[in-house]
Amino acid sequence: MLIINKVAKLYGNTVRLVKVMDSISVNRFRDNLKHLVEQVIDNHEPLKVTRRAGEDFVVISADDWEREQETLYVLQNSSLMQQLSESLQTHNTGKGYQPTEGQLDEITGL
Repeated sequence: MLIINKVAKLYGNTVRLVKVMDSISVNRFRDNLKHLVEQVIDNHEPLKVTRRAGEDFVVISADDWEREQETLYVLQNSSLMQQLSESLQTHNTGKGYQPTEGQLDEITGL
């Protein structure tokens, strides 16, 4: 099992990001390919595949990959992070836009 442990700045706060990734040999992966790929997709959890000769690789669903890329883009964009931080401050102080009950129903489709 691989543990990725990172410290990041989020909304001006330091947070520790911990992600646990299961690991499997390439032979076992090959023998159980269909089941393991379905598991990766259904559980939204990547799988590290290890090889004796050569570099390891990671299996991840296309949707999860796209989400990860979007998240990385936002985290690396200081302007977007500043907007998120300001929005969070506005929300926490109760000064943000507050829709009416009718507007909430329209937004949520009720």
